[in-house]
Amino acid sequence: MKTKIFVAIAALLMFSCKIVDYEWEDFKYAATPKVTLNVGASALPTFQTAKVSFFNLADPNYATAQKFEWSLDYYDAEGRAKVKEIEVYLSFNRREGTPPVYPIILSLAKVEPNERQFPLPSVIRSNDKLFEKVTSFPKSYSFTAQELAAFTGTDLSTVNVNDYFLFKFIVIMEDGTRIVQYNDNSCDESRGEPCDCRVGVRFKNIP
Repeated sequence: MKTKIFVAIAALLMFSCKIVDYEWEDFKYAATPKVTLNVGASALPTFQTAKVSFFNLADPNYATAQKFEWSLDYYDAEGRAKVKEIEVYLSFNRREGTPPVYPIILSLAKVEPNERQFPLPSVIRSNDKLFEKVTSFPKSYSFTAQELAAFTGTDLSTVNVNDYFLFKFIVIMEDGTRIVQYNDNSCDESRGEPCDCRVGVRFKNIP
């Protein structure tokens, strides 16, 4: 009987006396960017989940005849993460060493692409130029290659296959918190996470 009482008291003390504080216990809800891609505007077939559109260099009028269209909103953890504004940045980038394959291959679940469409990490770098600050959502965008080139100072005559324009985002919460980077897994298009850290348009040359 005494043993049972001792065990009960020990168990009570173990669960009632907290001696360690963990960082994860002091969490805050954070909003994440949410992008809706207009797949119908892409010059080549793509998928909403891939967050990538295409300009096709095979069209001699691609610079003005093709559109890159998408809209920006945010996921607010069911109203628990209030957003003040989202800073939108734009950059022109040369193709990476190993660009994703095309046509896009979907995962076994036939939802997300089986590989990320842009390099990680998704952070604001020196070649990312502030495009605008958005305070009203959702915000819709529509660009030609010529318009994107004009903003970034890009000479379209030097563009090669798999070069790309990329939009990135910084979220500013109502309390002033600036979220400048999310976990890489959350920004990976192949994972289907509720965070769209970037959206872009690649150049292809497909007759």
